Amino acid sequence: MQNWQWGGLAAIVALAGFGAAFVHFTSADMAHGHAEHGGVAHAEMFAAGEPADPNKGFRVVELAMTEGSGTMAFTPDAIDVKTGEQIKFVIKNTGALDHEFKLDSNEQIAKHKIAMAKNPEMIHDDPNGTRLQPSKSGEIFWKFSKAGTFEFACLIPGHYEAGMHGKVVVK
Repeated sequence: MQNWQWGGLAAIVALAGFGAAFVHFTSADMAHGHAEHGGVAHAEMFAAGEPADPNKGFRVVELAMTEGSGTMAFTPDAIDVKTGEQIKFVIKNTGALDHEFKLDSNEQIAKHKIAMAKNPEMIHDDPNGTRLQPSKSGEIFWKFSKAGTFEFACLIPGHYEAGMHGKVVVK
């Protein structure tokens, strides 16, 4: 009987440890597609850098989201920044449809595009993304701590294919 009790206790501890490994995933996280990242914590997910400190110096980059005549676009669609630079993206949806801004590596954008195809009403609460209704604006503070070429995109189904994506080159 004692061996069974210790075995049962070990199983409970193992299951508790397993549950703790996934405790940061709530049902809201699942709805936002965070499970797509394989249990990686937010700080480790951001290939393009990290959330910026708005109390430190930053450069403002204004982006417009538009659509018309079968195309969708960000204006501008290319941005150059320096490694370590902080950017305050001021994003305005000037179109008639909802649009989103998602900043990440090309690989993560491709993965997120697949998740959005499965869940087109997904709403983002990540520091590297936002969804905006027509005539609304939002801000994202971002520090580009890594050199490379990164992508920003609207991943609402069909928007990327209509041209709604751009790049950030970090030197």
